[in-house]
Amino acid sequence: MKRGEIYRTSQKIPERGHKPGFYVIVSRNFIASNQDVATVICAPVYTEILGLRSEVVLDANTGLPHICAIRCDFLMLMFKKKLTHLAGSLPTHKVRELDAALRYALELGS
Repeated sequence: MKRGEIYRTSQKIPERGHKPGFYVIVSRNFIASNQDVATVICAPVYTEILGLRSEVVLDANTGLPHICAIRCDFLMLMFKKKLTHLAGSLPTHKVRELDAALRYALELGS
């Protein structure tokens, strides 16, 4: 696992209306790749795009079936074992957009 990878869950997630969903890993690589750490911080991906500064819009080139948005306002701690299907990875320019959206969502300044 690495920061910026997009995973689908196979389990139903209560926060997603008891449906599976896509998540982007936002934890740093040391945590994401460490097998002794059971969890990672993730940002959920939604098909509805709200146009918020805390969102990153993705297209089908990232391995997702639809145009969608990462929502950095709704970070969650996920067990790695729930992230079962690697869908794709963010390209470098989208990781930079993710960084900016996280800074905005967490009020970390520019």
